[in-house]
Amino acid sequence: MDMKELNAKELTKMYLTGAATLSRHAAKVDALNVFPVPDGDTGTNMNLTMTSGVAELRKQPSVHAGRVAQSLSKGLLMGARGNSGVILSQIFRGFAKAVGDQETINAAQFAQALTQGVSKAYDAVMKPVEGTILTVAKDAAAGAERAARKSEDVLVVLKAAVDAAEESLSRTPDLLPVLKEVGVVDSGGQGLVYIYSGFYQALTGEEQVEKETKLSEDAVDLQEFSQAKAQIHLKTEDIQYGYCTEFLVRLNNQLPFQQGRFREDMSRFGDSLLVVADEDLVKIHIHSEQPGDVLSFGQRYGELIGIKIENMREQHAHILSEEEDDEPSIESPTAGRRPRHPIGVVAVVMGEGISEIFKSLGVDEVVVGGQSMNPSTEDLVKAASRVQADHILFLPNNKNVIMAAEQARQMLDTPSSVIPSRSIPQGMAAMLGFRMDESAEVNQEEMTKALSLVKTGQVTFAVRDTKLDQIDIREGDYLGLANGEIVATAPSVMEAAKHLLAKMLEESDEIVTILYGEDITAEQAHALQEHLQDQHPELEVECYAGGQPLYSFIFSVE
Repeated sequence: MDMKELNAKELTKMYLTGAATLSRHAAKVDALNVFPVPDGDTGTNMNLTMTSGVAELRKQPSVHAGRVAQSLSKGLLMGARGNSGVILSQIFRGFAKAVGDQETINAAQFAQALTQGVSKAYDAVMKPVEGTILTVAKDAAAGAERAARKSEDVLVVLKAAVDAAEESLSRTPDLLPVLKEVGVVDSGGQGLVYIYSGFYQALTGEEQVEKETKLSEDAVDLQEFSQAKAQIHLKTEDIQYGYCTEFLVRLNNQLPFQQGRFREDMSRFGDSLLVVADEDLVKIHIHSEQPGDVLSFGQRYGELIGIKIENMREQHAHILSEEEDDEPSIESPTAGRRPRHPIGVVAVVMGEGISEIFKSLGVDEVVVGGQSMNPSTEDLVKAASRVQADHILFLPNNKNVIMAAEQARQMLDTPSSVIPSRSIPQGMAAMLGFRMDESAEVNQEEMTKALSLVKTGQVTFAVRDTKLDQIDIREGDYLGLANGEIVATAPSVMEAAKHLLAKMLEESDEIVTILYGEDITAEQAHALQEHLQDQHPELEVECYAGGQPLYSFIFSVE
């Protein structure tokens, strides 16, 4: 069967089948994830990225092949997650730009579009690494170009791309020693092979035979490897930049945007940097030790949306603990596994110190997020699915996360409830009222009551000049918020904190807990603690390193 050109219907079918093929194998791709550091799950991230692209495609059907490609590209950009997801979005963004004006796509145009997609993907990466999805995409495009010089059949060119991608994938361990050491191929490259194989299947109806890549006689078989994730070969302490930070900037001309300059400036905050830009949107992915600084820098150029921050050290430690739990015991086949509880708790927090506090109070799973870093419903569902419990309680700890928690509750097979905590102090108060020996109903009632027993104070910074409730606010000033309302402003963080506490404290208050953020030193925090105790000797004042971004201080007043 010869195919001289692709029409919109055929291209749409390719995209849908490619996404479905990846989705079926996402768990296998997850199991391969080893490079460069634990960064979520590659298969899951690529699958979610493709799912977003397909959703946009379904919303914007077209009889014009170029517009079909553009619809997928738009959806991929908005839904891109993780390094591999962003790179994937750029491959198809370049493809879409190449064929945007084409009502149908011939073999030569198809091959050239794959090549342009590779160029876009490489441009997006600060320091491209060979032996990854980039290499597989490049080799696939080169294979397609070679075939297009000899044939005008789209199927021949596409088959050449698939074959070249598979051959390239098998060579990735020769380019990345860590892959050979562990005995696997690159996870992102494997995901791309599944997508391209789905493309070919869509046009031929042939089921692609999945190839297992044997690296050596003692290499880990892909089927077996799904039971022993590659991250176990890394050490948690070797992770230099601990927070995987992703977000979009909706440009508003606050500053002139130049992608190259922006990428160079952003590179000082960490590594694994990806910056991709459209006419009015910029997508950023970076591994950083100070995610708050990254967000503040990005906010200079416009509005932040789609923020996602993950603690990779915590992810890695969790993976290691799961592997230890799964080790068989000579004494007992269930020894070392997590015990099942009547009630499990999932809490949304930001800051390593705050995370530890919640865990010490009995939280089973922490989801990194909060103000301007809202986790998705899926993030909450995944966290809850890791908890061994008969009933799940969600602590959103932010008003903007409550609805996502409610959606997660509805999606779970396990019975679950949402404690509508709107702040970190409310979440802490709720956990202090948690009793494992009580029923889920009693806990829900008592923990919800506890929310009203605490006042929340927060100190952050102003991002623009404004006037609220007769308070003049200037960009860069520090703001004091009492239960979400701005009640104080000052040019210095310490002044703002003192003004806020002065307005919050009442004679009946007994305990103040200070959680200081990543931009505050221990000396500053303890100086504030001493000031408060001098002014109010009757108060019990506790001080902890919260490590949270964006908020210099969080106060709990009871």
